Amino acid sequence: MSLLWHRGSALSDQNVADALAEAAIASVKSGMTVGLGAGTTAARGVRLLADNVREGKLEIKCVCASEATEDAAKQLGLDVIEFCLVEELDVLIDGADEIDRNLNVMKGSRGAMARERMLAWACRHTVFMVNDNKVSDQIGNKTSLAVAVMAFGLASTRAAIRRLGLNGVCRREMNGDLFVTDNGNLILDVSLRGDETLTELSAALNDIPGVVDHGLFLSEADEILIESERGAVERLLRTHATAEA
Repeated sequence: MSLLWHRGSALSDQNVADALAEAAIASVKSGMTVGLGAGTTAARGVRLLADNVREGKLEIKCVCASEATEDAAKQLGLDVIEFCLVEELDVLIDGADEIDRNLNVMKGSRGAMARERMLAWACRHTVFMVNDNKVSDQIGNKTSLAVAVMAFGLASTRAAIRRLGLNGVCRREMNGDLFVTDNGNLILDVSLRGDETLTELSAALNDIPGVVDHGLFLSEADEILIESERGAVERLLRTHATAEA
C-alpha cells in the first residue's frame, strides 16, 4: 500500500485535474494494447488516454469491454480493435463497484463483467480505479452481486441459485424492460448475507450451467487505486503483480 500523489501537488495541470486517472494510466506506453473497462470511473482513464494520444504522447491500440465504452473511445479518437484478433493485452484500465483491501473486486453494475473478466484474464497487468466510498471490509456489504444468466432456462437457473441460499431479482431498465447485456444475457441482482466464503460462492456459481458469469473478481486485480475525497490516491498492489516500468 502506498500514497502516490495528491490533487494539488505541483506535478502538472493534468495531474491536478485528475490524479486518479493519471495514476491509472501511468504504466501505459506507446506500442501497447490497452483494455478499457465499462463505467464512469474507468471513463476518466479513457479520456486521459485519448488526451495523451491526441497530444502525440502515446500511440496505442484499445480493446473495449462494452459497446458503450467502444463508442466513447472511438468518439475520443482512440484506435479500437476487435478483441477476437488479440491474444494478449498489456494493461487493463477498469473501475469497480466495491473493493476490499485483500484486492477482491465486485463488478457488474454495467452488466459487462463477462467481457471485463475476459479482458482481465488476457491482460499482463490490471488496474482498477475506485473512490474511497467503494471500499468495504468485504465485497457485497455495499452492493449486490450481479449474476449474468441465459434467458433460456431462467427459472431453473434461479432455482439453482436459491439452493445456494441466495435470491436474485431480474434487473430492469428505467422503463421496466428487462436489462439485456451486450452479449444478450439477463442480469440477476443478488443480495449477499455477508457470511459467505467468496471463493466457495464463486466456484458454486461457476458450476451452474445457466450462469454465464458473475461480479466476483477475486484474483483479477493486480493493482487497485483508491481516490480519497480530498483527491489523494492510494495504491494497493498484489504481491505477485509486476507492471512494466
